[in-house]
Amino acid sequence: MSLLDEAKKVQSKAYAPYSNFQVGAAIRADSGAIYTGVNVENAAYPEGTCAEAGAIAAMVLGGDTRIAEVAVIGDSDDPVPPCGGCRQKIREFAGPEVKVSMLSRTGKLLTMTVGELLPGAFTPDHME
Repeated sequence: MSLLDEAKKVQSKAYAPYSNFQVGAAIRADSGAIYTGVNVENAAYPEGTCAEAGAIAAMVLGGDTRIAEVAVIGDSDDPVPPCGGCRQKIREFAGPEVKVSMLSRTGKLLTMTVGELLPGAFTPDHME
């Protein structure tokens, strides 16, 4: 099963009662393990969590700390890239060359690198 298939498989489990916009994400870690996440909304909108953040949390809980590949599927006719906060979170665990595949509900696919999504990223190296 592909990483996009994994993201699609979990998308229907998203908790999105306010926007009805379900997002599924899947991450392949450097170890080869796959971690998934979904968006979880809250009535206090900024308190919700994104699918990518959930997958990253699962990855860290699973003992991995490096992302090798990302897949995201959004409930839209066009591919939906990760939000700015998730781009930063992904970059924390992935190099700029890591591919992020974004799939729409209509099957449109867009693939970009982390570096293309977040050029000039602020990274832990800046804190040394």
